[in-house]
Amino acid sequence: MTAPKMFFFNIITASGIIPDVEGSLLPSLEVARSEAIKDARSMMSEAMNEGIDMSGRSMQICDETGNVLLVVAFQEAISKSM
Repeated sequence: MTAPKMFFFNIITASGIIPDVEGSLLPSLEVARSEAIKDARSMMSEAMNEGIDMSGRSMQICDETGNVLLVVAFQEAISKSM
C-alpha cells in the first residue's frame, strides 16, 4: 500500500497563476487528476451561472516541491470521459 501524497492544484488563467496553498492528501496522481476534473467542472458551472467562460483555463497538479506533474485543461472536464 502506497502512502498518500500531497498534491497542489494551481489554476492557470490568462492573467497568471492562482496558487493552491493548502493542497490535498491523495493516494495517487490518477486520483488527483480525477479531483482536478471534478473541481474544474464545479468552477465552470458556478462561473457559467454568472455569465463567465472559464473553459480556457487549466489546472497544474504539482507535488510538494512545486514540480508540475500534470496539466489538466478545463476543456477536458467538458468531455464525457474522465
